[in-house]
Amino acid sequence: MSNNVTAEQEKRVALSVQQLENIIRKVIREELMEYTSQEQGILVLNKESPLYEDLNDIHERKKINKLQFHTHEEVWNE
Repeated sequence: MSNNVTAEQEKRVALSVQQLENIIRKVIREELMEYTSQEQGILVLNKESPLYEDLNDIHERKKINKLQFHTHEEVWNE
């Protein structure tokens, strides 16, 4: 917030952990949907990137049929 906002202008909201988790999941879903709907080009990752390592691990597990998939309900707790 900017320094010129007075205490009277600020709003406070109390959320439970579950409510906050639901909001975060919703935002992530919206961001992922927006990202995946964009025109896809070639993504080049640095081999030192944690994402590169994760994708490489997934690729290796696919080769030996050791992938485990989760349902939408398990992932999003819905």
